[in-house]
Amino acid sequence: MPTVDDILEQVGEFGWFQKQIFLTLCLLSAAFAPLYVGIVFLAFTPDHRCQSPGVAELSRRCGWSLAEELNYTVPGPGAAGEVFPRQCRRYEVDWNQSALSCVDPLAGLAANRSHLPLGPCRHGWVYDSPGSSIVTEFNLVCDDSWKVDLFQSCVNVGFFLGSLGVGYIADRFGRKLCLLATTLTSAVMGVLTAVAPDYPSLVLFRLLQGLVSKGSWTSGYILITEFMGLSHRRTVAILYQAAYTVGLVLLSGVAYALPHWRWLQLAVSLPTFLFLLYYWCVPESPRWLLLQKRNTQVIRIMDRVARKNGKRPLADLKMLSLEEDVTEKLSPSFADLFRTPHLRRHTFILMYLWFTSSVLYQGLIMHVGATGGNLYLDFLYSALVEFPATFIILATMDRFSLVRLLALSNLVAAAACFAMVFISHDLHWLNITVACVGRMGITIVFQMVCMVNAELYPTFVRNLGVMVCSSLCDLGGIITPFLVFRLMEVWQGLPLVLFAILGLVAGGVTLLLPETKGVTLPETIEDAENLGRITKPKENTIYLQVQTAERAGT
Repeated sequence: MPTVDDILEQVGEFGWFQKQIFLTLCLLSAAFAPLYVGIVFLAFTPDHRCQSPGVAELSRRCGWSLAEELNYTVPGPGAAGEVFPRQCRRYEVDWNQSALSCVDPLAGLAANRSHLPLGPCRHGWVYDSPGSSIVTEFNLVCDDSWKVDLFQSCVNVGFFLGSLGVGYIADRFGRKLCLLATTLTSAVMGVLTAVAPDYPSLVLFRLLQGLVSKGSWTSGYILITEFMGLSHRRTVAILYQAAYTVGLVLLSGVAYALPHWRWLQLAVSLPTFLFLLYYWCVPESPRWLLLQKRNTQVIRIMDRVARKNGKRPLADLKMLSLEEDVTEKLSPSFADLFRTPHLRRHTFILMYLWFTSSVLYQGLIMHVGATGGNLYLDFLYSALVEFPATFIILATMDRFSLVRLLALSNLVAAAACFAMVFISHDLHWLNITVACVGRMGITIVFQMVCMVNAELYPTFVRNLGVMVCSSLCDLGGIITPFLVFRLMEVWQGLPLVLFAILGLVAGGVTLLLPETKGVTLPETIEDAENLGRITKPKENTIYLQVQTAERAGT
């Protein structure tokens, strides 16, 4: 009797119906980019200095240019490794006194400026920026600069905490319900973030948005993979993630057009309400419905797929329930991910791969640091680097072992990190080139590990498996800044050594995973346990029994 994938071969593996679903859900993937990396524009820190009462009036009276005003009234840079006094300290001088001259006004107060007392910025800051960010509005600089890190960490904390709950909801109540609920919540929290009156409420709304937004992206990913036939499943999974890169490119243009953070946040949040239209145009996963024994709905969906794809409707389509002697638990639980030996091993390996991918990806970006150029162009160029990774995957995944390609990409990233340890800092171009090679390698890992993760788990815990394992990615995102900056205080190359070791181990343990190339998605725990080895015909697999009208009449 044919399986779900066999039925998809008859009604169309990647026909008009699947293409419509794919393109529709890709919008969801692109919309995830502003949330994940939008902090680059929402919290950019422009050049700034203490606001000193009387300086503006004195500058106007003396006719100073901006350069002259900074030279006369702002402290110079401090000692190496210290915070610049010009950003966080001001001269303790009464700039309103009439005795100050227009030519070196501080000369009459001290023979050497370094002898003048410095004090904190009691009256706020002046920012050299035409736009605004949460930094400029809430003064998140100097002693409060850590609040920017907390703002972004709250998103990753939300991702981490939401992974288990949202994954369970998707497997227990359906992919579609989970997608709609998380999308609505994320959109509302995004709008509330844009109108947040103070920093505490800003962080709260960001945390709540993080709790649900990753679940929305993952539900879309799972829906796509479960609607596609075997021969197209991997391609659409990679392209779904490539849509995220498209979102990065679009974000740079939107941020350039809207340099004020509240308008930018509204611009990327309001369109997500349109995803609620998925209620009418995206059906529930037939694989999940079949496991819930909701056979009538599966029949309607399969007929709809056949009609949309221009195929002949399957007459007398009947669904066979699981055999009566099936003892596997079909309600998803966290314990199912560790219940059997092979699933337990796969879960631990995938957790490590997700963690390593996040640490290396974000760590390389942090270590290389900002180039000091145009914020929007720098972001655009870094986003474009991810497209070649997608092309490499699409060109090789059907020709080579997926597991070996994943292992090789980890090793390439590790080798790049190790090579950077020995490259002189004066060879900036070579450092950037090698770092890009490493980033391309780890980007390939990032895109492939999600696909492998989905293919190794049975249907009833697939969404939960992806969410649980990928939660280690969020944990990596939380601790990476501390790993990078604290280790750099000991030795600048120490983070790179750590990255190289993590990547080397990741490449080795990846080879312990079974190959999933050309393998049908597992439906039960038994299927998942038997991946990668020859098995006897299974008795307790979910089947679709098809009887055409001609056969029914014979």
